[in-house]
Amino acid sequence: MAVTKRGCEELLVEADWLTKLARSEATKTPLRIKLGLDPTAPDIHLGHTVVLNKLRQLQDLGHHVIFLIGDFTSMIGDPSGRNATRPPLTREEIAVNAKTYYQQASLVLNPDKTEVRYNSEWCDPLGAAGMIQLAAKYTVAQMLERDDFTKRYKAGIPISVHEFLYPLMQGYDSVALKSDLELGGTDQKFNLLVGRELQKEYGQEPQCILTMPLLVGTDGVDKMSKSKNNYIGISEAPNEMFGKLMSISDDLMWDYFTLLSFKPIADIQAMKLAVEQGQNPRDFKVALGQEIVARFHGSDSAVKALEDFNHRAKGGIPDDIPEVLVSGAPLAIGQLLKQANLVPSTSEAMRNIEQGGVKIDGATVSDKALKLESGTYVLQVGKRRFAKVTLS
Repeated sequence: MAVTKRGCEELLVEADWLTKLARSEATKTPLRIKLGLDPTAPDIHLGHTVVLNKLRQLQDLGHHVIFLIGDFTSMIGDPSGRNATRPPLTREEIAVNAKTYYQQASLVLNPDKTEVRYNSEWCDPLGAAGMIQLAAKYTVAQMLERDDFTKRYKAGIPISVHEFLYPLMQGYDSVALKSDLELGGTDQKFNLLVGRELQKEYGQEPQCILTMPLLVGTDGVDKMSKSKNNYIGISEAPNEMFGKLMSISDDLMWDYFTLLSFKPIADIQAMKLAVEQGQNPRDFKVALGQEIVARFHGSDSAVKALEDFNHRAKGGIPDDIPEVLVSGAPLAIGQLLKQANLVPSTSEAMRNIEQGGVKIDGATVSDKALKLESGTYVLQVGKRRFAKVTLS
């Protein structure tokens, strides 16, 4: 129970979960624990690993973990937290994204002990008749209890009928998999509760649900999201990952320790006490960065990332910066930064120049109209993005 509740937002129903745990212990039968993720983007960031970490902790206790890829539900589009209809993905887009999902999730889970399923296995065969029968088990009034649906309805913002199907299909996943516990972020609570209700309708013992907090991004304001550009991707380069972790605030660091670290809670409390007594919080932030980078890239990469971070902090340039060949001299600085893959667009390049975040051979660039002739330059954007560019 202590492992289950570590860092969690809510456990429903706690008494039911205790009963399930006791029965599992008595019968030596692992519980079936499910996490579903829709492959709406090709990469996983540290925000996704909050629930993956919890899944791994329960997996290490001997329970049966099911990693569910929502290839069918992705075509509907999850309306959770949305104030407008979300465009569904195509089968082709889903297939491309799903390729990397489990590979990246396996960096957290034990792949040898993880059951991987796709919900198209049971959703596709339902057909129109099965979908109607499923829809008959839930009312419109129940659907409108959902906070985001209620707000949109009252505000006159359209709700498409297919959006009601999303929580139904996610709930039906729990029926198909006979789930004992389903994990999700706090924004998934309604969907998880639908699973409980549908299991009752199908004569199954209802699952318990465990919601985890949404990890705040590196900006310290919004939840971690690619669209907010405040994310740390688990496939990012070690130096980039470590640098981003070092950039978070000292207060936010403790949430990251609780939700991302595998250190015992007692150790984290001891670190907090040490900071209160005067120890530099940077020492512990380094330890957090080292742990996370080592998990996804290995201990040697973690050590090297720290060395490079310290080197850059002294004004140095990393030893292993990428070398890029660019043609078209003379070339405007914005285009050069874009072609060197240091910025996603020339407008982003202009913003960085305005903020004083662009350097050429160590000198800050202030002229947005600058054009560079043929030659080799070391370009820097921000604190962590470097490239040695040969322009011809």
